[in-house]
Amino acid sequence: MWGVTMTTVAVVGGGIVGASAAFHLAAAGVNAVLVDNAAIGRATSAGAGIISPGTSLRALPPFYELAKPAVSYYPELVQRLDELGISTSGYEVCGKLIVADTMDKADAFPALLALIADRKSAGMPNIDEISEISPAQAQDLLPTLGHVHAAAYISGAARVDGAVLRDALTRGAEAMGARVVIGNAKLELDSGKVRAISVGSETIPIDAVIVAGGAWTNQMLVPTGFSLPLAPQKGQIVHIDLPDHDVSGWPILDWSGPQYQLCFGPHRVVCGATREFNSGFDTRVTPAGVKEILDEQLRLCPGLAHGTLFEVRVGLRPYSDDGVPFIGTIPGYDNVIVSTGHGPSGLQLGPYSGLLAAELAQGLKPSENLDNFRPDRSVNYGDTQA
Repeated sequence: MWGVTMTTVAVVGGGIVGASAAFHLAAAGVNAVLVDNAAIGRATSAGAGIISPGTSLRALPPFYELAKPAVSYYPELVQRLDELGISTSGYEVCGKLIVADTMDKADAFPALLALIADRKSAGMPNIDEISEISPAQAQDLLPTLGHVHAAAYISGAARVDGAVLRDALTRGAEAMGARVVIGNAKLELDSGKVRAISVGSETIPIDAVIVAGGAWTNQMLVPTGFSLPLAPQKGQIVHIDLPDHDVSGWPILDWSGPQYQLCFGPHRVVCGATREFNSGFDTRVTPAGVKEILDEQLRLCPGLAHGTLFEVRVGLRPYSDDGVPFIGTIPGYDNVIVSTGHGPSGLQLGPYSGLLAAELAQGLKPSENLDNFRPDRSVNYGDTQA
């Protein structure tokens, strides 16, 4: 690659991936410029992440390949932020409650727990203990929960508030010398390289650029003539306040269904999310979307019914056609790195993906083999509707 003469790297996109890339570039002593246009509908701003890949049912080997080091890196990243005086990262270990809400799921429960145990034995992080518990014990852990047929508690699972972590990483990057510019960036090309970015009336000479624009990445890549098989997937997420409960210690709830539930103290329960393909860049809150969420959540947790419907957030997940992220240089431009396409796993994979992109932008060998994540890959991994 073009090597060690690089002095300035621009990061275009201020979500979780871009903020992480700028953080790690600044930590390495690189002159980092983070450009953020604060687009409405950014997935990071809407997202609440479940950091527990060992309990996932996604049928994507490359996901687990990246998830293992990505989630293992979280404690180190939180510590690095803490050393900079940034003690609020949005990351908390809270445990995960898995329940069987039907008899069919109860019949399959032993196989599910065996799968999780196998992943623990293989070193998948954020699984400490796997404890099968009674339905009554499950209700003790999650007082809003209704009747279930089987339950298990996974200690070590964690949650993260995407917006809080993004802001922490951005503050950390600035503390180490990164510059944040607000506006829309345009790539300026010359002789097969991006030589600068323009933001409004300012032109910033650069040696490399990381494009981490989420669902908007292809719009940023237009000057290069390259585009990714990537589209927005809309997610609506309902936030409910329970003023009579301190939910800080409540676990993540998983019922092997289309949705999830997690909590942020002192009173917030996050319920989601819709997975709306072919949504385009529609960021409206819709009656159908809210109904889909509430019907499912209240079926599982009737105790939520008397809470306060606080807000509905909408995020546009950057979804690749095969469900696997893109991390690497684009064809024809060895100083243009993309990191996007994380779909529903952006908060699990995003901070580490930003680190990998920062390594590539410095001309370094990345910490992981990224062959399965190449932007120009021809393999299709198949899980397009996760």
